[in-house]
Amino acid sequence: MSKPIHAYARLKDKAPLEPFEYDPGPLKDDHVEIKVEHCGLCHSDLSMLDNEWGRAQFPMVPGHEAVGTIVEAGPQVKGVKVGDRVGLGWYAASCMHCPQCLDGDHNLCRTAVSTISGHGGFADRVRCQWLWAVPIPQGVDIDKAGPLFCGGITVFNPIVQFGVKPTDRVGVVGIGGLGHMAIQFLNKWGCEVIAFTSSDAKHAEAKQMGAHQAISSTNKDAIKKLARSLDFILVTVNVALDWNAYVSALKPRGRLHFVGAVQEPLAVPPNTLFGNKSISGSPLGSPATTAKMLEFCARHHIAPITETFPMAKVNDALERLRSGKARYRIILKN
Repeated sequence: MSKPIHAYARLKDKAPLEPFEYDPGPLKDDHVEIKVEHCGLCHSDLSMLDNEWGRAQFPMVPGHEAVGTIVEAGPQVKGVKVGDRVGLGWYAASCMHCPQCLDGDHNLCRTAVSTISGHGGFADRVRCQWLWAVPIPQGVDIDKAGPLFCGGITVFNPIVQFGVKPTDRVGVVGIGGLGHMAIQFLNKWGCEVIAFTSSDAKHAEAKQMGAHQAISSTNKDAIKKLARSLDFILVTVNVALDWNAYVSALKPRGRLHFVGAVQEPLAVPPNTLFGNKSISGSPLGSPATTAKMLEFCARHHIAPITETFPMAKVNDALERLRSGKARYRIILKN
């Protein structure tokens, strides 16, 4: 038998998380085992635990923003080794042979395996395919690095994928766990950044993070004044807003891009897109883009704003996140 992994799991629907021990079995030849030092707590963990997406299976060990040290590596592992400090995000494995993987878009692999589906990072150790264990460069604060592997890469990836330029005017809708990192990235990218938030209290905070303007996300008159002025709008919220107002704020060839899990259909008439405007969405990013993001963070001293709980206080941390009071990401520490 392999050495057991000690974790915190929801054993049945709606139950609190409790100590859970499991045997991970033999380590796969192309996998590594990571000793978890910290693990970020993401709203997606809540969505999975509460079965909002209809994919919950119990027992479930959440956690997909794990940071730690590789303690075991299979014989086919490349690029990383025992002793390396790495981070692991939403995905733990991909097929490595589909067209998307061969194009470097491993995050678009149809059969990619989520970290949570094999028991995640709310544990003393977690496993993944070597490619998804991304080394953490010098200059990145290990204590705060966890959220970069989900929230961070989720907002960084579209900046790269869609060629956002330093001369662009970019809107960020929602100043929470995702949006507060997007503002930092875009400011250092060289963009003029307009923050949209429903919380008046966050206007000053958004400017401290690097936004040049802060506007109410529900103030139609204020948004109307931005007509045809924004090159790119990044939506990080998971609630419905007046998307037609945001489309009108785009310049010709502008893009409204979603990374927040909005569940409601978008009621946008196609003729509002006739200025060669686009609506799109994306999931996280590839390991290569994640590595680029980490280098960018090290170069520009970018880090999420975090609160820390002991791993043993995971249920308290979950309630803090549910309350909406977290500023802006929660990290569990072993």
